[in-house]
Amino acid sequence: MTAYERLQLARAMGRPTASDYIAALFTDSVELHGDRAYADDPSVTGGIGLLAGTPVTFIGIERGHDTMERIRYNFGCPKPEGYRKARRLMLEAEKFGRPVVTFVDTSGAACGIGAEERGQGQAIAENLTVMAGLRVPIVSIVIGEGGSGGALGLALADRVWMLENAAYSVISPEGCASILWKDAARAPEAAERLHFTAEDMLRFGVAERIIEERFDEFPAMCASLGQALSETLGTLSAMTADARILARAERFRKFSPA
Repeated sequence: MTAYERLQLARAMGRPTASDYIAALFTDSVELHGDRAYADDPSVTGGIGLLAGTPVTFIGIERGHDTMERIRYNFGCPKPEGYRKARRLMLEAEKFGRPVVTFVDTSGAACGIGAEERGQGQAIAENLTVMAGLRVPIVSIVIGEGGSGGALGLALADRVWMLENAAYSVISPEGCASILWKDAARAPEAAERLHFTAEDMLRFGVAERIIEERFDEFPAMCASLGQALSETLGTLSAMTADARILARAERFRKFSPA
């Protein structure tokens, strides 16, 4: 399967979204809203739930299951208030000692005059700053498309996992082809050169785990994922906060296109 074909699977309409994983993984969950500055962005969902009895803060980029939902969720492209909501929830998690689990599925942050007027770039940059120094464990899972800074704004984590057909890239292949060759039709060629598949990310050290996609057995798939999350969060929680932050920084320093 080519990289571009995998990307089409990552973008597929029937693919489970962040809300599906949250419902399957967390019990007694409560969604929290708003950035306490401007508005609530529905494309970023977040709150508190129990993972195998342990309180966890979850944050996900919601893309939607059908056309109407995708319009409501801005096709999974968060606005500045979405990133500010995520930052608020992460700081709240730190205050109460809860680990953070994020679900990434976006082609990129919202673009447009309104998003820029409300500080899109600054909102993402502040998320990166907060996540770099957050004193609780963070695990990020790329469940579909992980595009550019819009994805990174929720993925500066201790561990990054990817579903087997997920993609994680600095730019979409269509955007890359348009810039390099002025021809978006060459997107499949750009996809091969961008090396954004889960296998590529594992080889580069950008991701630590590839999750097998068993959507026809979604409850069983999420049960296995939940067990892996619990074990990993337990391992990370056993470290001191200072050691965890240093290891997180070292994780990003050692990236290499090997």
